[in-house]
This record gives sequence, C-alpha cells and structure tokens, in this order.
Amino acid sequence: MSITISAGMVKELRERTGSGMMECKKALVEANGDMELAIENMRKAGLAKADKKSGRIAAEGIIGVKVSDDGKAVAIVDINCETDFVAKADGFVNFVNSVTTALLNADNINSEEDLLAMPLEDGVTVDEIRRGLISTLGENITVRRFEKLKTAEGGTACYLHGSKIGVIVELAAHDAELGKDIAMHIAASKPAYVSEEHVPSDIIEKEKEIFRALSAESGKPADIIEKMIAGQIRKFLAEVTLLGQPFIKDDKVTVGKLVESKGNKAIRFTRFEVGEGIEKKEENFAEEVMAQVRGI
Repeated sequence: MSITISAGMVKELRERTGSGMMECKKALVEANGDMELAIENMRKAGLAKADKKSGRIAAEGIIGVKVSDDGKAVAIVDINCETDFVAKADGFVNFVNSVTTALLNADNINSEEDLLAMPLEDGVTVDEIRRGLISTLGENITVRRFEKLKTAEGGTACYLHGSKIGVIVELAAHDAELGKDIAMHIAASKPAYVSEEHVPSDIIEKEKEIFRALSAESGKPADIIEKMIAGQIRKFLAEVTLLGQPFIKDDKVTVGKLVESKGNKAIRFTRFEVGEGIEKKEENFAEEVMAQVRGI
C-alpha cells in the first residue's frame, strides 16, 4: 500500500539532508514514506550531504518580471543569492530571466514544488539548474516566491526598478501606459491594499483602538473623540491603499481618480522587493570577494 507524501515530509527530508525538493520527494516515494529508509538510500546513492550552503542566508538577488505580448498575462519572480556580487553574474541573471519567461508561458504552476519541477532549456528543471548554479557560483540560491496574473477581459502591466523592486498589475481594461504608471507608483509608494474594501476589518479595528487610546487623553467629549477617530481612519486608509494615495507623478490627484478618469479599474497587484523580511548578514566587499575566491 502506497502512502501519500506530504509537503511536510519533503520539507523535513530537505532539512535533514540538504538535498533538493525533487530528490527528496523521489526518495520518499521509493521508500514508501519511511523517512529513515529514504535518508539511508540517499546516503548510499551519494545524494544526501551536509550541504552547508543550504542553511546560509540568501538575502540578495534580483527580481524578474515579464508581460505577455498581448498584455493578458504577467509574471514576477524573486530569486535570491547570498551576495550582490553573484546577483550580477551572467549565469544568475540568465537563470532569473529563464524562470520568469517559463512561468509566464506555463500553466498550472501553483506551488513552490510546481515551479521547481518546471522544465527550462532542454527539459532540465528549475531545481536542477538552481542546484547546478549553487555548485558553480558557490552560494546558496533560492527561488523565494513568485506570482502570475492572468486575465481574459482586462490587461496586465509590470515595472522593474533596477533589479531589486518589481511590480505586476492587473487592470479591468488593457492600458499599457496606465498600467506601467500604476506599477511605478506601487514600487515607490508601497501600498498594502488596492482599496478600502480590501483592508481587513480587524486591521481597521486595531487602528481605531490605538486612536481611541490616544484621543482619550485629550479630555474632549466622547462624540468629538469619535469624530476625531473617524478622521484618523480616513487618513490611515488613504495611506495604505493604492487608490487612496496621491499619484507620484501628480500629487493633486489620487491614483483612484487617475484610474477613474481613464475609465478603468485596478483589480490587483503584487510588489516584490529583494531581501524584504529577511534578516541580512552584514558583510563587507573584501570579505565577499574572499568568499568567492575560496568557494565557500
């Protein structure tokens, strides 16, 4: 009787062996889910190794974005390495571009496992090429996250700031110029939500509690305090929503008014910035170069 191999089992085997996701899943399938047997078999095959690089912080890298020729689909990937030195290497840059293009053209890529198993040139998978680059470039390389937006009736757009910030956008109607302007605005202004309707109620309630606590010290009547809180919430929502923010190219109008004037609607967006949310290790350039020379 075969056993279902869960993502948690694959994750555990990866952590214990330092091997790739696909190698770990294959080993677990062959061992019918027996973790210890899978490790033993991988050791015998020379696959399990104390891969020091797999545990090292990868907080540098580049963002890849690409929109389809018809403007109906757009993809973004965040692929990380350890140093900016490697992020500029041709092999790494070409890898990011290849993954972005393949994702844009692929269907049914819904998970990290799907993406790593996605074939690139000559049928070689993303994970196989990634692991080859780790050996070649001497650094941990991770495909951290990705997103693809696809629409039948509307349009998509993207913007890449250097190679460190990328944005993809979906609009109700195709408008390449407007889409790029909105994506550029998102890159600069970092809205958290499209509109007020997308802000979770618990977030709003938490802000109200904070404003209420601060206003209570003013000694003003309760009805005045409630009006003050309402005003603070309006200001808060304008700051965190795309449509409420002043447009970066003309701060006399909001993004919402701009989109409305074009007879369009902003549906959704994704913004990636290299290294956000990752605790970086401080390392000077001389140490970075020596790490490359030593291949560690």
